[in-house]
Amino acid sequence: MPYMLHFFLFIAFPVVFSIVLTFHKWNIIAPMQYTGLANYIHLFNDAFFWKSLGNTLIFLAIHIPLQIIVALFLAEVLNQKIKFRGFFRAAFFLPVIVSGVVVTILWQQLYGFDTGLFNRILTSVGFSKIGWLTDPSWAMPSIAIMATWKNVGLYIILFLVGLQTVPAHYYEAAELEGANHMQKFFNITLPMINPTIFMVVILSTISGFSLFIEPYVMTGGGPLNSTLSAVLYIYKQGFFYYHMGYSATLGLFFALLILAVVAIQKKFIEKEQ
Repeated sequence: MPYMLHFFLFIAFPVVFSIVLTFHKWNIIAPMQYTGLANYIHLFNDAFFWKSLGNTLIFLAIHIPLQIIVALFLAEVLNQKIKFRGFFRAAFFLPVIVSGVVVTILWQQLYGFDTGLFNRILTSVGFSKIGWLTDPSWAMPSIAIMATWKNVGLYIILFLVGLQTVPAHYYEAAELEGANHMQKFFNITLPMINPTIFMVVILSTISGFSLFIEPYVMTGGGPLNSTLSAVLYIYKQGFFYYHMGYSATLGLFFALLILAVVAIQKKFIEKEQ
C-alpha cells in the first residue's frame, strides 16, 4: 500500500496530468484553457527549442567520448598495483557525491576571465586569456569538461568492475606470445569489457540529455544561447514565463526523444552481442 500510494501520487498522476497539460494553456493562476494541438504546432516552429536541442547534442558529442576515454584510462591505471590505490579510487569518486551546484560554482571561479586559475596559468606561460564562459565557441566545451570531471568517478568504478572480470590467464597467455601492454589492451581488454562500455554509453547519454544545473548556474544559457540546454529551456518556459502547458509539451517530446535514442542504443548493443 505505501508503494502504491507513492506510485499513484508521485508518478502516475504527474505523468497523466502533464499529458493533459499539453492540450491546454495554463499559467498556474488562471484556469486552464483548452487549446488542442496548438502547443505541439508551436513546438515544431520554435527555433529556440531546436537551438537548445542542438546545444544538448553538441554537449553529448563532446562529453560522452571524453568521459569514456578519461574514465577508461584512469580505471586501467587504478586497476594496477600502485601505492595508495584505495585513496585514489576514493578521491576520483568524491566529486560524484558532492552537490552539483557546489561543483558548478567552484568551476565557475576557475573559469573566471580575469581572476580564474585557468587563465592565470595560460597568461603565465605566454598565452592569451580564453573566455571560457563568455565566448560562444568555448562555453559548451567548458561545461562538458566540467561535467566530465564531476561524473567520471562513477564510470571509473564501472570500468574497474569490468576490468576485474577479465580472466587473468588471457593476459598470461598474451605475455607468453610476447604481446606488449597496448596489444593486450586493444586485443583482450576492450573486447572483454564491451558490455561495460555500452552500459556507460547509455548512462552517459541519459545523464547528458538531462544537462541543467551546469548551464543554469554558470551561464544562464548564454552567451548568445550557446549553452541553452533542452532541459533548461523547458524549465524556463514553465517557471520563468509560466507557460506550463507548453513546458509540459516540450517535456513530453523530449522524454520520447530520449526513449527513442536509448532504444536505438539498446538495439545496437543487442546486435553487437
